[in-house]
Amino acid sequence: MAKIIPFQGVVYNKDKIDDMASVTTPPYDVISSKERDDFYERHPQNIIRLILNRAESTDSESDNPHTRAAANLNNWLSDGVLVRDEEPAFYLTAVDFEAAGRTFTRYGLIAAVGLEPFDKGVILPHETTFSKVKSERLGLIQACKANLSCIFSIYSDKENVLETLKAAALENDPDMDFVDTDGLRQRLWKIVDKEVQARVITAMEKRRLYIADGHHRYETALNYRDRLKNNSDDFSDDHPANFIMMYLCSMEDPGMIILPAHRLLPEIDNSKIESFIEKAETCFNITTIGFNEGELHAAGDEFITSLRMKSATPTIGVFMKDTKAFYQLTVKPGIMDEMFGNELHASLRELDVTVLTRLILKEILGFDQEMLDDKKQINFVSDDNLAIDKISSGESKIAFILNSTRMEQVQRVAEAGYTMPRKSTYFYPKVITGQVINKLS
Repeated sequence: MAKIIPFQGVVYNKDKIDDMASVTTPPYDVISSKERDDFYERHPQNIIRLILNRAESTDSESDNPHTRAAANLNNWLSDGVLVRDEEPAFYLTAVDFEAAGRTFTRYGLIAAVGLEPFDKGVILPHETTFSKVKSERLGLIQACKANLSCIFSIYSDKENVLETLKAAALENDPDMDFVDTDGLRQRLWKIVDKEVQARVITAMEKRRLYIADGHHRYETALNYRDRLKNNSDDFSDDHPANFIMMYLCSMEDPGMIILPAHRLLPEIDNSKIESFIEKAETCFNITTIGFNEGELHAAGDEFITSLRMKSATPTIGVFMKDTKAFYQLTVKPGIMDEMFGNELHASLRELDVTVLTRLILKEILGFDQEMLDDKKQINFVSDDNLAIDKISSGESKIAFILNSTRMEQVQRVAEAGYTMPRKSTYFYPKVITGQVINKLS
């Protein structure tokens, strides 16, 4: 089903860049303005100048973040800061990290993957996308003619296809080995053995891929490919724009971790907060964990521990400003079917994030779609304690704390042909940007 091939990646030249941590970053969409400035200062050839070039007051059609990114890419190639590998390669990566008090290693394969429209069922989305983001990313890919970062995709791999690559790679020293700015060890091996590549290509042909992160960039690559195809006389089936650089990880990998994406509402009217619990009682069974002065953190720990034990039934944690209580809202049996049975597929109705988005935010709090898409109205964090701290400090007014979306739920929704609400998942850790670039010319 999926067409996966090796490619000649563009990588940082080890003779000129001796510390990969100084030039790599997280994905562009999780980088704050302050973090972007920090990455600018870290190194003059940091990839931030490609993926998230700063806007200037003098920007014009001929001089803007996208044109500057393209100029940087071309200059770094000309100066030998970036070099293109001589042979097509698969790139096996490993990231070591901690989660829930345990140490994990997650393995991934970076490869070129044939672009397919979602309706073909070969590559499937799991979240909704927004046109503004896709338009901005299209401008960047048109200017740079390159995939600057990987799409993060997952697949079912009970036969353990990556073992073939790991067997070929792990007996050798990695081509890259460094600790990134988040303290995570990142390794990469280039696999150029044609026999190994052939075995992986054949094995991956049977796979269906699910996009974990990078929906906007994937759809942008489709649009870019179609524009070239419709406007270029020499466009052919082997043009590199028919492919996109992906990081592929097995759903069964022990290091495949999904964190929740908690919602914070900083601007909601106080009157809606005051009446919220009373209104919610119609649709939810509510458990209250009260606390006294000085007991916030102990009560918070009890609240989170209890919430995690209720992951089998949609249960939403709530903490509001100026209150001495945490609340757990467990949706009453049959409510989602009664209210949304004719509108939402069963795979969507069972999701905590759907209960929050449709039942709490839209029905009880009166949010419309524009408000749901407004970053000023809704902030997202994945850390439980950070969400609680932002309420206790007064930085935000109400926090909705979720359990993680489960891997089988992601697969079920995607296979049914539907997409989850925005920010339904937070795959951790994110795929680092800057290890490999894929030129599309």
